[in-house]
Amino acid sequence: MNITVNGEPRQVSADCTVATLLAELDIKAEGVAVERNMEILSREGFSEASLEAGDTIEIIRFVGGGCGQKECHRA
Repeated sequence: MNITVNGEPRQVSADCTVATLLAELDIKAEGVAVERNMEILSREGFSEASLEAGDTIEIIRFVGGGCGQKECHRA
């Protein structure tokens, strides 16, 4: 079936869940937030959240920043 992931069309199997999709994309659930059709999903529910044809999925990765040195904090 066809879904959209971060603005790109993607084919997935009919029994695909959010957890399955993340595994196929080699993305660890611990480091992301997932929105399905404008609704944020709980990480605990990824394995139960079945995808449906036409779903729009946004995957947001958490990224740490800063180098920890004074030079990085100069204006």
